[in-house]
Amino acid sequence: MKIINSTIKDIDAIFELYDEASKYQIEVFMEQWIGFERNLVETEINENRQWKIIIDNEIACIFALTYNDEVIWKEKDKQPSVYIHRISVNGKFRGRGFINIIINWAKEYCKIHQKEFIRMDTLGHNQKLIDYYVNCGFTHTETIKIDALKGMPAHYKGTLALFEIEVKKN
Repeated sequence: MKIINSTIKDIDAIFELYDEASKYQIEVFMEQWIGFERNLVETEINENRQWKIIIDNEIACIFALTYNDEVIWKEKDKQPSVYIHRISVNGKFRGRGFINIIINWAKEYCKIHQKEFIRMDTLGHNQKLIDYYVNCGFTHTETIKIDALKGMPAHYKGTLALFEIEVKKN
């Protein structure tokens, strides 16, 4: 298993995983992501912020990083952080603990890049996922309410649960 940057050649596979994740979300939670702009993913790839986990030469999981998320995190966004977005798992590899793998990778990434927090968000009423993220080591810092915002994916409307892990500097 290895975690490496996605390339532009991966873009169709990335969108296939987003579609698969949306279908899975409907099955287990009755709510789903509402599409993403191709240029958003292209930008992430070009800026080396789109990542993939490879197992047996196959994409097992993808995720994206950002370094700012002021709209959601407000004043806390001033703290040096990495924000994990759109974790999508290939159904063939589901159940392998990718959140913990990503957390461990992100802790090292934060140390290298002088970041103090790993942060994520999810829909605020998905208690099963909230509990899972807390079980994986995140602190559920708060649940906020936001309106649909320009430039944000459409599912960012309503309540969001916010999570963080403080990265120790040693």
